[in-house]
Amino acid sequence: MSDIAIHVENLGKRYRIGERRRYKALRDTLTNALYAPVRAATSLFNGHHTNASNNDRDNQFWSLKDVSFDVKQGQAVGVIGRNGAGKSTMLKILSRITKPTEGYVKIRGRVGSLLEVGTGFHPELTGRENSYLNGAIIGMKKKEIDRKFDEIVAFAEIEKFIDTPVKFYSSGMYIRLAFAVAAHLEPEILLVDEVLAVGDAAFQKKCLGKMGDVAHAGRTVFFVSHNLSAIQALCQRTIWLDSGRIEADGKPAQTVANYLDRMLAREDVSGVLMPLGDLQIHRIRLKNSYGEVTTNFRVGEPLLVEIHYSCAKPIEYPYFWVSIGSQCGSHFAANMLLDGCRANLIQGNGILSCRFEYLPLLPQRYIVQMGVRDKTGKVMLVRSGEVAAFNVISNVTELGLKGEQASSFVSDAAPVLVPYEWNLADGKIASVDPVKAVANNSGE
Repeated sequence: MSDIAIHVENLGKRYRIGERRRYKALRDTLTNALYAPVRAATSLFNGHHTNASNNDRDNQFWSLKDVSFDVKQGQAVGVIGRNGAGKSTMLKILSRITKPTEGYVKIRGRVGSLLEVGTGFHPELTGRENSYLNGAIIGMKKKEIDRKFDEIVAFAEIEKFIDTPVKFYSSGMYIRLAFAVAAHLEPEILLVDEVLAVGDAAFQKKCLGKMGDVAHAGRTVFFVSHNLSAIQALCQRTIWLDSGRIEADGKPAQTVANYLDRMLAREDVSGVLMPLGDLQIHRIRLKNSYGEVTTNFRVGEPLLVEIHYSCAKPIEYPYFWVSIGSQCGSHFAANMLLDGCRANLIQGNGILSCRFEYLPLLPQRYIVQMGVRDKTGKVMLVRSGEVAAFNVISNVTELGLKGEQASSFVSDAAPVLVPYEWNLADGKIASVDPVKAVANNSGE
């Protein structure tokens, strides 16, 4: 057990549905304790005991149940699952914010956590004061924080506002400082939730790089995210939670593939894409040139991404983006912010589709990711995430790739295929046009 940073055994967390409890003073607690035996006896005498128990069970919801695992020191572990699977609840228990209903957790080492905007900072204190307060909370001495302070400020890029109370920060400023503090104050265990999704793309990339540095330095990283590409790039192990229980625990590539297969089988992505406003995405369908729903496509074939949504009220000119990425992280996208395509969404249900005219892709597995922002591009309406996956299944020989290493190269190469030719001394040696080659081989 000396190399175990996090030990979780039979962890469970139960909530009561729809119950709102008022604040209790000490006298209320003592009065309830004194009269509890009398109430129990009266209920039993009147024959209400069984019904009360059944009603109590009906109002219970287990966010986590029978969760057990160990995380070794220096290991980077990713946690995936649909919204409501119990991921954030588990992080709150590991961070000592929430107590478990059953089971227990043992943690060895100083913990730095970044769970949600507003966690860990006092709004009346300045950025500087909160940095020192957070360092003190995880057990650091002032000299240690002094040594790291300049790095924190530089990473967060808020030099002008470091002595301003954080209640005046924008969400972007707040989260930049919160992550910088959590990652730079040398925690032995770093817990990070999907909160990074509120940052811009450049900041997210910067944070992922920093988490990679933390992991490579031999510290433990526990990372909850819907960004499956980031999970695979950063983590050596992935835990998949489903309905509060561990569905799988293993290598990231295989665990993510199984998760996507399950998600595709359901077609419902409402548990993956979290609505942050009045827009909800219910279903994503991938269709081929014949209008058939499928997850297998040939090189050069069209791809239609069909987005089924509902609006609680009309939404003026939101912008959608749809990205297709490979296992190695390369991607291309359709982005309304860039192409200027805008349309008002009326209240109720609707379907928006994006057609990629052809897939200039090598035979690999690909992930479809999407997100939605408001007309300004600053407010996220639907948190981005992976919503579908598909395979390009053409044989490499159909692509005009005849080299000895073609088959092994394809699985690891950047995905996009473009025509090219080789020339020596102004004489053409060979040319390759994979999309045209597939079309010729199929008789088109």
